Amino acid sequence: MKLFRLFHVLCQIGLFSPVACFRLLYSICTYGINLMALLAFSAKMYRDNIGLKDERESLTYHQLFVQSEKLGVLLGEQFQLGSGKKVGVICKNHASLVKAIFAVSWTGADLYLLNVDMGQIQLNNILARHAFDLLIHDEERSEMVQHSSFSGATVYSYHHTLPAINNFLFSSMRVIQRRRMTSSGRLVLLTGGTTGNVKEAAHYPSLFHYLDPFCAFVTRLNVLHRHTAYIATPIYHGYGVAVLLLFCALGKKIVIQSGFDAQKACRLIREQQVDVVTVVPLMLQRMLQTSPFDLKSLKCIASGGAEINSKLVKETVNQLGGVLYNLYGTSEAGLITIATPDDLNCALHTIGRKIKGVRLQILDENKQEVECGRIGQLCIKNRWSWRKRAADWIETGDLGYRDRQGYYFLCGRADSMIVSGGENVYPFEVEQILLTHPQVDDVGVIGVPDEHYGQRLKAFVVLVPDTDTTRGELVQWLHAQLARYQMPKEIIFVDRLPYTSLGKKDKKLLSRSAYSSSSFWRR
Repeated sequence: MKLFRLFHVLCQIGLFSPVACFRLLYSICTYGINLMALLAFSAKMYRDNIGLKDERESLTYHQLFVQSEKLGVLLGEQFQLGSGKKVGVICKNHASLVKAIFAVSWTGADLYLLNVDMGQIQLNNILARHAFDLLIHDEERSEMVQHSSFSGATVYSYHHTLPAINNFLFSSMRVIQRRRMTSSGRLVLLTGGTTGNVKEAAHYPSLFHYLDPFCAFVTRLNVLHRHTAYIATPIYHGYGVAVLLLFCALGKKIVIQSGFDAQKACRLIREQQVDVVTVVPLMLQRMLQTSPFDLKSLKCIASGGAEINSKLVKETVNQLGGVLYNLYGTSEAGLITIATPDDLNCALHTIGRKIKGVRLQILDENKQEVECGRIGQLCIKNRWSWRKRAADWIETGDLGYRDRQGYYFLCGRADSMIVSGGENVYPFEVEQILLTHPQVDDVGVIGVPDEHYGQRLKAFVVLVPDTDTTRGELVQWLHAQLARYQMPKEIIFVDRLPYTSLGKKDKKLLSRSAYSSSSFWRR
């Protein structure tokens, strides 16, 4: 039944052929159900096509496979990796990270992708909680690792002399390739940003579990006939690693860089003639501000990982045409909805319609489903989530609603809603209104205590450069746009807003700065 469904999906997306099916089955029978089987399939299908390019090297799919396989043998033998073992990875986007993901998956060990921008305290907590058998990290993170209590084995991603992935692969050490079938360990993603406590979302890589999101991504984004994909989002994030594996299965040329810089990203897109890019909205905004001309080769911009605003949607369409797709998902539940350019033309900030295989309910605080147009928490159930029991509903923590056309919309996080004078107030809605003002470039809205109403809103506004709107003028404009209880108690003009490394507004930092002077406030 599972194989029949797999072949049915391959037919749907135009990848079915006797040769492709034979190579897929051969890869699974040789390596087992793990990510190495996927790479082995890609190496057979797209052998001499460029598979991965970063600042250091350019690899064909065959070269990437051979090196990842060798690395898997070396890591397995030297560190006794296998089922029940744990490997932590703290790496930016580069070829060594990609090789490590495939190699560790083949050993059967659990792979933990850690945020490279986490602080010392958070790293200490994670290392104390998990007895990693091996820690792979960039050289820039070595000082943090040394200042932690971790005493296990460590390997650099790159280093001139010390044990590192690049040294393992290109040393004169002879390795006897022992191909073997293994069951993949878990791929564990950490959620919760770069500060505070994190949650873990564990996934078991399986071709069969992820057929629905794979099919939805390929068909709705029409990526089958694209050639070059630039993954601008961090691979350690669920969005980044998911599209890496998907593009690998499709045989695309995958381009990555170790960090995001708008000017470098624009130049890369122009020089490599990238036609598919994965971004968070902040990345897209900065690239459009830097050089929209360099982005003309793009046929698909897959935005995800954070909420997009209607002003950015309009600007993208005006500059580049109908190439923007808005994706919504979570680390726990994976891909949930997709908005196509046509969907965004109908509703500028929709997250689209749910994909096949997803059950989505919008529930109120009493866990009762709300009617169309009413705001509640988005709760998900699907076949590919990390939850052990299929009966479990996943509470996303995101607020939203569905209209009568079946479009879904986000209204911010559940913990961001405030009650002001007995009314539920959603900061996200006020942000969206403020962004329609022609002289507002960016905005962040938070709740603050108020002695009369319990809570009120406070807005931090970034103005378009060389504009002179006053607070009084903005307040007067808002009176015509908002209900009384939605009006911000205070508006602060700032030069910039704080964002996390994943491109989300850092509301925690914004809340702390609300009660004291801050370096990014406009003087």
